[in-house]
Amino acid sequence: MSEVVHDQSLPACPVEVTLTLISNKWKVLILRDLLTGTKRFGELKKSIGTVTQKVLTAQLREMEASGLLTRTVYAEVPPRVEYALTELGLSLKPILDSMQAWGSDYQTKHELPR
Repeated sequence: MSEVVHDQSLPACPVEVTLTLISNKWKVLILRDLLTGTKRFGELKKSIGTVTQKVLTAQLREMEASGLLTRTVYAEVPPRVEYALTELGLSLKPILDSMQAWGSDYQTKHELPR
């Protein structure tokens, strides 16, 4: 089980704390993809699309350090690495569900005519 890094300098505002943990679109998309289950690095990169390998690696490391996901390395050739959400990461599901519902509603109301 991954050890959560406790930061003494967390913001006082709970909304700001949440934003600190999922502060960019890559982290939110990683969460979205891992909510359906364990994924390998290549699967995440393909699903997310335009993210570079360097940026994806950095985001995954930050999320692991925050306790949102686990990284499992298998001693195989070639090496296999899998990522999965922790209980803490899974606890963000209602937030992502709300974001998806809000986004769908916005798309419906603001879709440009074709």
